[in-house]
Amino acid sequence: MQPATPESATGTPADRPPAPLADPDKPRRGRPRSEEAERAILTATLRLLDEHRSIAAISVEAVAHEAGVGKATIYRRWPGKEALVVAAVEYAEVPLPTLAGVSLRDDLVTVLETLRLQAIDKRGDGLMGMVAGEMRQHPELHRRYHEVVVHKRRTLLRDLLQRAVDSGELRSDLPMDVLMDLVSGPILVRKLVRQDASLKPELPGQIADALLGGIRARS
Repeated sequence: MQPATPESATGTPADRPPAPLADPDKPRRGRPRSEEAERAILTATLRLLDEHRSIAAISVEAVAHEAGVGKATIYRRWPGKEALVVAAVEYAEVPLPTLAGVSLRDDLVTVLETLRLQAIDKRGDGLMGMVAGEMRQHPELHRRYHEVVVHKRRTLLRDLLQRAVDSGELRSDLPMDVLMDLVSGPILVRKLVRQDASLKPELPGQIADALLGGIRARS
């Protein structure tokens, strides 16, 4: 009869070699978790939107299947399909920049460059065209898109311009909405109306210089 093998407090034989460490390069099986799951869900939503070109043609069930997660995982994060689509659109966008806050011109160029990159992004271009075309059929999507995506962009620009007005760098007699539209308008016009016009890399600096020539505070 073999003598009993001494065991640790956990019931593992003391002389058993430790379990090998997991290979970080080996793909993991099973459903993704937390941030990994969120990325998988948003990527799956974008892929299905690009494939079907219609919000009505996709479902939470289809997204869950494509992402390899359960529907409950999606509903824990977003209340419904419209909220999920808005989150996917935001995920696909060029991230908002961090402004240095040293030079008004430099900060304006940074904001304008973000707008330019969004305008030339082919994936975002097709996605935004499709979403914009369906907003009338999805009022909740329209509301959430402006609340989640557009509001963040405009808040960044409004705060930049308001700081410049408060510091005396910009004229205080112009309505803030007009100032904001003057900044974003040229790139949007070239994107949506003058589609043959160039969106060259030097455009943000040219727009900033032209704007500051007219709206900078006069001494």
